[in-house]
Amino acid sequence: MKNVKITGHPLIQHKISLIRDVNTGSKDFRELVSEIAMLMCYEATHDLPLKEVELQTPLSIAKTKVISGRKVAFVPILRAGLAMVEGMVRLVPAAKIGHIGIFRDDKTKTAVDYYCKLPFDIAERDVIVADIMLATGSTAVKTINLLKEAGVGNIKIMCIIAAPEGLEAVAAAHPDIEIYCGAIDERLDDNLYIVPGLGDAGDRVFGTK
Repeated sequence: MKNVKITGHPLIQHKISLIRDVNTGSKDFRELVSEIAMLMCYEATHDLPLKEVELQTPLSIAKTKVISGRKVAFVPILRAGLAMVEGMVRLVPAAKIGHIGIFRDDKTKTAVDYYCKLPFDIAERDVIVADIMLATGSTAVKTINLLKEAGVGNIKIMCIIAAPEGLEAVAAAHPDIEIYCGAIDERLDDNLYIVPGLGDAGDRVFGTK
């Protein structure tokens, strides 16, 4: 799929291996996810436009470049996506943050949204949606729907691990969306968990299991 970008940097791949390890505890897991998110955000913001400015250095006037005009917002999907925000904000401190809460109904296997709080000027911003896992894709599709309904025109998805089924679902529903992921795994199992994956990302972040 042409809109899927795999961030193959060695540091990202190394840290993904560490979070897959069943022996990695919640503290280290959270720190690693934050670090991976910062490195992936570097990749996902590669196309921010620049403008040339002049400024005074200690020696002379320099013609140099700064980001031009485009505003950014990060929207983590609750709850696992929260673990990615700190690293992303460290990279882009001026970004605003929205929150979207969605859970997958165990009986119907559909995505149900229960919370949405977005910056008042979200329609004027480039939005990067953050979630650790992209499994069935239903949560990502629902999130993109909500953002487009709010007037957002430029949306990217950033996930650490994706399943082929999820990537296909997002591409089918929203072919205009770029997806940045650290790894594409084999498949979903009968319970719709990514295999080999890393287990339940939310539980591992917050130590709830």
